[in-house]
Amino acid sequence: MPLNPPMRDWTGKNVWLVGASTGIGQACADQLHELGANVFVSARKADLLQAWVACHPGVDTRGRPRAVALPLDVTDRRALQLAAESIIARGPLDLVVYCAGYYLPVDARHYSLEEMLRHQEVNYVGALYLVEAVLPALRQQAARGEPAHLSLVSSVAGYRGLPRSLAYGPTKAALINLAEALYLDLRPSGVGVSVVNPGFVETPLTAQNKFHMPALITPEVAAREMIAGWARGAFELHFPRRFTHWLKFMRLLPYRVYFPLVRKFTAA
Repeated sequence: MPLNPPMRDWTGKNVWLVGASTGIGQACADQLHELGANVFVSARKADLLQAWVACHPGVDTRGRPRAVALPLDVTDRRALQLAAESIIARGPLDLVVYCAGYYLPVDARHYSLEEMLRHQEVNYVGALYLVEAVLPALRQQAARGEPAHLSLVSSVAGYRGLPRSLAYGPTKAALINLAEALYLDLRPSGVGVSVVNPGFVETPLTAQNKFHMPALITPEVAAREMIAGWARGAFELHFPRRFTHWLKFMRLLPYRVYFPLVRKFTAA
């Protein structure tokens, strides 16, 4: 039984992707636009967003562009509110996806409070600002029987503590917990909530890693997995499963087993 109302027909649907200038967000924007959705893209890099819009022509039934750029910084609470208002003025928000992310390898031997807080601001607090901006509209839509779905892109790095993930991992763990709590609160009212937990995806963020990344996939593959997950009505969208199932198993291990295994496989 689906945990969320399945989303399969994207024709004419309004989708807002926050963090869509590169990587998973941009790949999702590409594929959802191709499937017929009206796609609104946000990120800090206005030039990349405008370039994306220029490559995705087309208008809806009322002659409005189906690809719209709304540049903003996710740490700017007011900017997210204004962007949400402009999209909602055009019609219902069928799907909102928080893809924004910041990553820099950090460990306790080189502790940086500045980096810890920067990760928190972008990866978690920005998501809270987005929820604040869209939640009233999503609840009103659901009350009218209209589609309304919020999806948060987290990571398998949020499952348990990992080496060099001192700043990144806790923010992703917080997103997973946030999505779970939102689901429990909102599902009875009809608002769908999902969390996306990818493994290693080939993006500008993971390009910083100096170690071998097992089961590395492209953003295009990740986007297809996400769209398939929304179509199934899943709550957690995790992939590639040949990698994520192992990490899920490791979540069940006691610390006396988990810590030695992580040290062995990561050479930490």
